[in-house]
Amino acid sequence: RLPLNCCLFPAVLAAPVKSCPFCCFGSVSLTLTTLCPAVNKHKPWIETSYHGVITENTDVVLLDPPLVALDKDAPIPYAGEICAFNIHGLEAPFKAVVLNGTSGEGQLRARGPVDCETQKEYTFIIQAHDCGSGPGGTEGKKSHKAVVHIQVNDVNEFAPVFREPKYQAAVTEGKIYDSILQVEATDQDCSPQYSQICNYQITTTNTPFAIDRNGNIRNTEKLSYDREQQYEIQVTAWDCGQKRALHVVPVRIDVKPVCKPGWQGWNKRVDYEPGTGSKQLFPKMHLETCGGPLSSLRTTVELLTSHIGKGCDRETYSEKSLQKLCGASSGSTDLLPAPSSATNWTASLMTDSGKDNDLIFSFDGHQSAKIPDWVVPQNLTDQFTIATWMMHGPSPGIRAEKETLLCNSDKTEMNRHHYSLYVHNCRLVFLLRRDFTQMDTFRPAEFHWKLDQICDKEWHYYVINVEFPAVTLYVDGVTYDPYLVTDDWPIHPSQIDVQLTVGACWQGGEVTKPRFTQYFRGSLSGLTIRPGKIASQKVISCLQACKEGLDINSLESLDKNIKFHFNPAQSILVMEGEDLENMNVAVRKVSYINSRQFPTPGVRHLRISTTVQCFGEDTCITIPDIEAVVMVLQPSEPMITITGLERQNRPASDLRRPEGVRLFQQLHIISTVTRGDSAAHSTGLLEEIIHNLDYCDILVLGEELRPDQESLQLQRSSLLGKHLDATNSTSGMSIYGVDSMANYEDVIREVRYSNWRPAHLRERRFRLTCSELNGRYTSNEFNLEVSVLHSSEVGEHVSQTVALPQHLQLVHHPAMIDENYPEHGSGVPNAATVAIVMCIATLVVVIVLGIYRIHLTHKQEVKLSETTKEGGETWDDSPLSITINPMEVNKGEEKCEEEDEDEEEEDDITSAESDDSEEEVDVQLPRMQGTKRLKWEKTAIFY
Repeated sequence: RLPLNCCLFPAVLAAPVKSCPFCCFGSVSLTLTTLCPAVNKHKPWIETSYHGVITENTDVVLLDPPLVALDKDAPIPYAGEICAFNIHGLEAPFKAVVLNGTSGEGQLRARGPVDCETQKEYTFIIQAHDCGSGPGGTEGKKSHKAVVHIQVNDVNEFAPVFREPKYQAAVTEGKIYDSILQVEATDQDCSPQYSQICNYQITTTNTPFAIDRNGNIRNTEKLSYDREQQYEIQVTAWDCGQKRALHVVPVRIDVKPVCKPGWQGWNKRVDYEPGTGSKQLFPKMHLETCGGPLSSLRTTVELLTSHIGKGCDRETYSEKSLQKLCGASSGSTDLLPAPSSATNWTASLMTDSGKDNDLIFSFDGHQSAKIPDWVVPQNLTDQFTIATWMMHGPSPGIRAEKETLLCNSDKTEMNRHHYSLYVHNCRLVFLLRRDFTQMDTFRPAEFHWKLDQICDKEWHYYVINVEFPAVTLYVDGVTYDPYLVTDDWPIHPSQIDVQLTVGACWQGGEVTKPRFTQYFRGSLSGLTIRPGKIASQKVISCLQACKEGLDINSLESLDKNIKFHFNPAQSILVMEGEDLENMNVAVRKVSYINSRQFPTPGVRHLRISTTVQCFGEDTCITIPDIEAVVMVLQPSEPMITITGLERQNRPASDLRRPEGVRLFQQLHIISTVTRGDSAAHSTGLLEEIIHNLDYCDILVLGEELRPDQESLQLQRSSLLGKHLDATNSTSGMSIYGVDSMANYEDVIREVRYSNWRPAHLRERRFRLTCSELNGRYTSNEFNLEVSVLHSSEVGEHVSQTVALPQHLQLVHHPAMIDENYPEHGSGVPNAATVAIVMCIATLVVVIVLGIYRIHLTHKQEVKLSETTKEGGETWDDSPLSITINPMEVNKGEEKCEEEDEDEEEEDDITSAESDDSEEEVDVQLPRMQGTKRLKWEKTAIFY
């Protein structure tokens, strides 16, 4: 009988035949290929993960476990053999080779040299393949994927290298130092064994110095200035693999004759490059105390910037822009704006123009300004805010007079002060008198503050928040309550007008001649009133924030025993500690920082004062003060460039549309700076930078706008989500606010010009300029000219195509399309173009037939002035005039019409006349001379 499966007898398969041998039992025989149709039944098997080690610059990887693939089909030929190991991950510089296909042994080798310094570890996937069911490798099977982790062992290739080419230090004679200075070497090897420096050695013999394993050099005996004033020694280093540095480093040690307590190792001048962030002021400075035992130290670093703008480098944007940036509520009134035609009451005041374009008004006791009635904030309720920058010094004389910053008094008849803000004897006083109509009772009326800041001749930011009856003063963001509040009766109601003034108080009554009195002496900037709301602490802090100051690098690395304190402006830093070395480390970390993109260049003075206390004594050592400067270098000035289409040709009908026409649709604003050698611009490279703008002005050149027939328009929706606002007048439009150039581009592209009576208008010219930092950097003057095409001019271009119908060719080219109509910017003719061509062809037929009919009947009112010459015809200007409407689009349909002379034109693409114009728009046939072709002009047709 035949067995169930002859493949169960492996002894039969000893010979490598392509089919199973015969299984013979009696007279019945079958081959094993019939009973065993699937020879390669099993996939190879390998471990799930491998860990390997390879030494750099070798090629064999030592794997754990070894790379062996097993196959249950063994010992069947091919099916039980391993043909390949495949690596997944082309970035892995390894290959796998089969050492023995029968046993499944393999080996990982590097494709090329591996470098531990380049990459220490590799991870990839490996997979084994059997040889399939036959010698061709058909029906081969793959093992599961295994993860291989390989670590590259380091070889001590690199020698130690010192960080500095040379070292220098100074010591005082007669002292033993634990550490005079520290040298440091590094090693580029990747492993800790070979990259660490294990030993330093002084190679110079017979020197009174020693060095430890950390590179600290100390003197082994007391040095004498008389015996040796300077020592030159050589130092070498070994890594932990005993590889020596290729080059020794020279160390120079100077011997000082006597010990002088004080700061050493500092530079009198520190240059600061704008935009570099925080810079250490004294990276190598240390305090020499001559070795006395100290109990405590106190160091004060002061940055003196009172000569810079409003006391330091602050933003010089306009007051409105700053308020918008800081999130202040809208509705404030700027009482000291920049002088202009609209704000002319500040034109007579003296301005300090030398402070980085920061708008500052100076008062010397003779200047004052009346605020126009239309500017005066109305309805000062129980809540309002008055804010200003002020710099003021002590008043002259023993008995100083009142100095008024802001005063609201009777304009005539009487001399009542309704509210005012003034300085008297270095006290700030705010007066607020209420009317009887509000409450007839004794109420708080005068609020007094006595502060050192009022007369220290420094800039301070004052904010008075009124929540009647409570009044709060903020000075540089710090809250102060009044030390004295005086009550008074309300003012009797009257019909007398009031006058608001700045710099003095108006005395309109009780005097022979009305005049100003109580003049202010000092400087003011940004004087604003906001009725109905008070400023928050956050907004106040933002508005007076200083952009430059002192800083500490790596604050977390300071020793916990060092106590430090900054003043609110970060111009004064006080550090206290008990350990001298910790204090030295702390002082080295003191830095200067200026966060403005374009800081004010110039000098900032530094002063460092130190007090030292010894055990049992108040002061044992006197440390001289240090005077140094930070020199803020001139920033790379940006060049703001405006580009775009400088000339437009517009049909008059476009101007009459309610939405008007866009003026600056293709506007682009970029800013570039020159990097490199500023002294030789030829080597400098232009680099585009991103920064903010604060206003862009669109000025109407020539005649001002006539409000009864033309205007500049901007939808308020264009300003949503931006820090921008806009004002409009007959002389142009101003878009202002601190925002990105991209946002300014978006808004200016939406500015439109409308003219609903353009009958006699030939052109309009506009000029666009933009500014950064309140005019410190301005753009080029971009001029735009808009030419107005009336229907007769448009028709003349159209009639040129009618003159020679046999040669009529219309070629669509992108250059022929007005760039101001992007919807037709492609070279593919659209429905409107086809309609125009059809209209023109129809008109050609009608005109030719009409002329022919008139010639036959001899009833034409227009006669030909010239006859045909030399085979050509010449037409003269005839009374025949044809009004052409080349295209009307109504609900997707195009129509061609021919109208009579006496009919009024509709507002369409060719009309340029106002509704009340009695003139007719004609298109006359041009003279035809020979067979000369007429060319299309780029501005002849508008789609």
